[in-house]
Amino acid sequence: MAEKKTGIDQALIRDLANILNETDLTEIEVEQDALRIRVSRAGMPMMAMPQMAYQAQPAPVAVAPVIAAEPVRNLANAVTAPMVGTVYLSPAPGSRPFIEVGSIVKEGQTLLIIEAMKTMNQIPAPRSGKVVEILTEDSRPVEYGEALVIIE
Repeated sequence: MAEKKTGIDQALIRDLANILNETDLTEIEVEQDALRIRVSRAGMPMMAMPQMAYQAQPAPVAVAPVIAAEPVRNLANAVTAPMVGTVYLSPAPGSRPFIEVGSIVKEGQTLLIIEAMKTMNQIPAPRSGKVVEILTEDSRPVEYGEALVIIE
């Protein structure tokens, strides 16, 4: 029989908080079986309003973004996803990735591929520079506007 997890998956919460930061969303919610996690962050200060909603089911866990000892990312130099799809970091399974952290790229050079509606779309570098961070993983779904790579 499957063993039931006790406690909250802190790695999942950190991942959700990172998604909030990378995509400029203010809230994200994930539900799996009987567990529902909602991560939100405060936007501009607003007048506080008491919440009067009560639920018969267990209340979702609201967690502020986790502050870790990670360097602050400068997303001003990020290459973002121009479409929703699945990202691939190499031209074929098992082959060498298009780029790695530290790679020097030229404007127009293919950084990665996003598959959308069974079409492989090469995503070119918008400018020349050095790849300082890759913010996605191979074969992972991406959203429109999601930061994928940082080029400085």
